[in-house]
Amino acid sequence: MSPDQSLSLQQAIDSLYDIAVVQQKTTSTIRLQRLAEYCVQELARRGLISAEREATIPGGGRPKQWDVAWKYHEKYRLAISLKSILRNLAGTVPNRVDDLMGEVTNIQMYSPEVVVGYLMVFDVSQDAPTRQGGTWCDILSQRLSRLSGRKAPAWSVGTVESFVIIRVDFSSGPRLLTSESDVSRIFDELVRETRERNPSLLLRDT
Repeated sequence: MSPDQSLSLQQAIDSLYDIAVVQQKTTSTIRLQRLAEYCVQELARRGLISAEREATIPGGGRPKQWDVAWKYHEKYRLAISLKSILRNLAGTVPNRVDDLMGEVTNIQMYSPEVVVGYLMVFDVSQDAPTRQGGTWCDILSQRLSRLSGRKAPAWSVGTVESFVIIRVDFSSGPRLLTSESDVSRIFDELVRETRERNPSLLLRDT
């Protein structure tokens, strides 16, 4: 895709569907590559230019690779993790929540001020009621809501600044159920927090 062409959210979901469903490579490391490109594009549209894909960022326990990251003055100030939940929801949803808390705590131990976002693609065609009440997508949304909204000065370790669940229906094609405008909210929130924690970014715009 040339620099003057925009990548839509639907195109990113089409790529995931092709790799994970059509090609049946559900664990392929490139299945979310187009979604990462979409994130880089959306950050640039909001002034955070030259975000990286597959960036290795120092952590309190060990360095960890993040799907998208933005660096300023040689330090990573923003990190985004991309996940897909397409099958085995009873096992995957709890594991994804545990993974989030672990990798977020790791990066925040090294850089308490870092801004973190999570984008999760969820195939609702696989959803089902749970014994806790509600569906697995409901449970995921509730748990992520409790772990989000991190802002100064209460920078709680293990929580994130913003998240979004991108709902899809892959039962008969790459059907996107969440609007692109709803997804744009996470980028607005992440960029706002990043700018507020790096005042020299604001000075650069005056």
